[in-house]
Amino acid sequence: MNPFALILAAAFFTAVISGLFGMAGGLVFMGVIAVFLGVAEAMVVHGAVQSVSNSSRAWMLRGDVRWDILGWTAVGAVPAAGLMLAVAFLPSKAQLYLALGLLPLLLWLPRGWLAGDAEKPGHAVLCGAMVMGLNLSAGVAGPALDFFYVKTRLTRQQIVATKAVTMFASHLVKIVYFGVPLAKSAGLSGLPPLWFFVAAVPVSIAGTYVGTRLLRRFSDMGFKRYTRWLVTGIGAVYVWRGLSLLDLALL
Repeated sequence: MNPFALILAAAFFTAVISGLFGMAGGLVFMGVIAVFLGVAEAMVVHGAVQSVSNSSRAWMLRGDVRWDILGWTAVGAVPAAGLMLAVAFLPSKAQLYLALGLLPLLLWLPRGWLAGDAEKPGHAVLCGAMVMGLNLSAGVAGPALDFFYVKTRLTRQQIVATKAVTMFASHLVKIVYFGVPLAKSAGLSGLPPLWFFVAAVPVSIAGTYVGTRLLRRFSDMGFKRYTRWLVTGIGAVYVWRGLSLLDLALL
């Protein structure tokens, strides 16, 4: 089967997951595309598809977006983006999978340990810096973002909507961060064909629609509890994958 068709199918199912949980979909999607593409190419494709998924999710839940939180988040994200541009870090595939796998540990910190609360301005600023830094290094920042939301008093709709706007902006920065150097060095021949990106738009929107409809069936408590277990299971698989790649590199 065409690998780009498989990636397109993954785009739909992971959009459903993100529409339902407000995260985890991006974590799964990055793991899938990293199997078929180089790290830089995977970052660009991930950013493009996830920006569609997140923007459509934000639009569908636009009445629930907490713009006050987003303002403080931007205060932390802008300098973090500048720092990452100065460093220009590109991880190996092993480092990428290990980072993806270890991120969910943030969700299991005891409530009294570094308890993030995006409703507090200082925490929102830190959230913006962490999310931007991780998104430009590991390609995904969902678990770190959720660390600042899972313990808030926000409803599940407010959490999903506000996180969607945050990640949409972060993915746009990621496309530029990895896309410009890629175009200058190796060119864009390693990216999927144009038809893939055209098809990814309705596929991602459809998956997001299904996920946001399912979101209505969840309770707020059930939503937060299942989110932690879902991303932890995914993280365990990625840690195993990262360690296996390290072993191969050492042979």
